[in-house]
Amino acid sequence: MFTGLIEERGKVHAVKTTGDARTLEILGAKTIEDVKIDDSIAVNGCCLTVVGINEKSFSAVAVEETLLKTTLGKLKAGDSVNLERAMRLNDRLGGHMVLGHVDGVGKIISIEERSQSWWIGCHIPSELMKYVIPVGSIALDGVSLTVAAMTNELIYVSIIPHTWQVTTWSERRPGDAINVEADLIGKYIERLTTHGQNVSTITEEWLKEKGY
Repeated sequence: MFTGLIEERGKVHAVKTTGDARTLEILGAKTIEDVKIDDSIAVNGCCLTVVGINEKSFSAVAVEETLLKTTLGKLKAGDSVNLERAMRLNDRLGGHMVLGHVDGVGKIISIEERSQSWWIGCHIPSELMKYVIPVGSIALDGVSLTVAAMTNELIYVSIIPHTWQVTTWSERRPGDAINVEADLIGKYIERLTTHGQNVSTITEEWLKEKGY
């Protein structure tokens, strides 16, 4: 599990394709300080398992299913990536609960520089919009962000200077693809209220009966 607070901006050193999988070798000075084989690291928001380590980099394998659902299949040597090691149970949860299980790929529509922030408009897959609420949490390329505004098709987030500087957002441009992970709480609520049924049992009438 992760928090969506990026620890450092790493760089892809090499990419090796084997069958339907890709092995990514990634440079990250802070990330490899205490990393071990089998540890989990979020790369642009996608949880990967460390399979190799050297003095300056770690290696992780992205299998076919991961490549189909994320932007990792487009990475090439020299690309910057957001890196976060798995959280410890005794750490503060500064962002929100992020699993590193990417739900889909979105697209940056607009980037507006403001006096003390950047206002970003993003299109995310329509099937994920039901999990998005105003002032709710969402992870974009692994970065925990707050949904500042939304329409039927777009969400808007505000990025502060620190986040802009330490993540890959400063390199992003309109049209770029981004990994999207919706808040997991909404997914569990949907599952609990619709399991085995075609529609949710929670209706306006049901709420009124319960005194809401």
